Amino acid sequence: MKRDDSHHTQSRPLRPQRKRPRLRVFLGAFALSAVSFVGGVFFAGNARARPGDQGPHAILEQLARVLTLVENEYVDPVERDRLLVGAIKGMVAELDPHSAYLPPEENALFLSETEGKFGGVGIEVELRDEQVIIVAPIEGGPAERAGVQPGERIVSIEGEPVRGQSLDRLVKKMRGAPGSKVRLAILPPDATSPRQITLTREIIRVSSVVGRRLLDDIAYLRVKQFQGTTSQEFLRVVASLRSSNSRPLQGVILDLRNNPGGLVDQATAVADEFLTSGVIYSTRQRGKITEEVSATRGGAFAELPTVVLVNEYSASASELVAGALQDHQRATVVGAPTFGKGSVQTILDLGAGNGMKLTTQRYYTPLGRVIQASGIQPEIRVEAPVGLPGSRIVREKDLDNHLPPRDHDPPAVPPSAAPPAPPPLDPDSGVARSVPEDPAQSKDRALLVAYQTLLARLKKK
Repeated sequence: MKRDDSHHTQSRPLRPQRKRPRLRVFLGAFALSAVSFVGGVFFAGNARARPGDQGPHAILEQLARVLTLVENEYVDPVERDRLLVGAIKGMVAELDPHSAYLPPEENALFLSETEGKFGGVGIEVELRDEQVIIVAPIEGGPAERAGVQPGERIVSIEGEPVRGQSLDRLVKKMRGAPGSKVRLAILPPDATSPRQITLTREIIRVSSVVGRRLLDDIAYLRVKQFQGTTSQEFLRVVASLRSSNSRPLQGVILDLRNNPGGLVDQATAVADEFLTSGVIYSTRQRGKITEEVSATRGGAFAELPTVVLVNEYSASASELVAGALQDHQRATVVGAPTFGKGSVQTILDLGAGNGMKLTTQRYYTPLGRVIQASGIQPEIRVEAPVGLPGSRIVREKDLDNHLPPRDHDPPAVPPSAAPPAPPPLDPDSGVARSVPEDPAQSKDRALLVAYQTLLARLKKK
């Protein structure tokens, strides 16, 4: 499912898929909502041992001993397949937080997410102070038809309380085969007891790009994740914004906050719309450059002043885009330092529906800056709201066993001196769920700072 649309123009059609596709994506580091997904992959053929490799006989003998002891001595009978799958999962997971063995069900779910569709109930949620908050039901989905409202909380799924569980696990529990059912306990903001609803899962299709024309003919474009149709959606939204008014657009705010990553070809295509030439990113494996991808002419916003919004949940492919525009001085980056997920995963087809997600490369900005465990540093810092006392923001560098940047890598600092920040505002409420025409009417402080920064750039022209 790799699409070679990283060097497209607006009028050039997408190329057909190859028979043995390899889908490359930069894995996002976390699940942000029930409709978002962790970034993506790079599909390859069946894994084969290299000729001449000698197997670790001592370790394999130890594994056989443990397997035999567990089968014979464990308190209850255990299926051998379950033990072996657990052993494989443990081996791959030991490498880093993003490598994983994917049994058929998990592999199929992962692939469906990269296409922007999956079996689910149609709820966008976020984890806030250990509470699962409903951001919005997806239009036309099972949740909307059942009367689910933004601001309500999910307190249990299939009778199991959600508190203390990871959002990844909760999202998986709400997803499943179309036609299957899931029971949720929903608590409205002003209620003391939840109501029980049972939803029938359907195929949910998620749009990844939304846009709005702001005052002063500024285009606001938010990319939620980079899925299989993102570049097409991006151009459709751009065309709609341009046709909505006879006046030409004067600048762009590209909002990549809470974007966990996705398909690298789609991220490259979006970055290419802001560039006319030069490197977009490069990848390295074991110290050697393995790929260098460059921009082409004809981008939709190649000449317009641009501001990119990022935060601590901008990861992977979204960091690639922000870093490319920052290095080429095509955009001012506003917000909080990004997550720092600068590695590439390859999905290996192991047959029988099984797959393996394996970290194979680090990726770098055009100036050779490493992103892994460092992230993109905004020129204008607008910190996120503080949560509960004692809570802290977790980034890639905080994850156990994370892949480190190499010692000789350049530090992740902006390529030029940071301009002064606008005057401080009242504490904001994070990423706005709806964007007003006049950002001054929003509680989204970072959006207002981005808008003011862009206007200041336009006045200097």
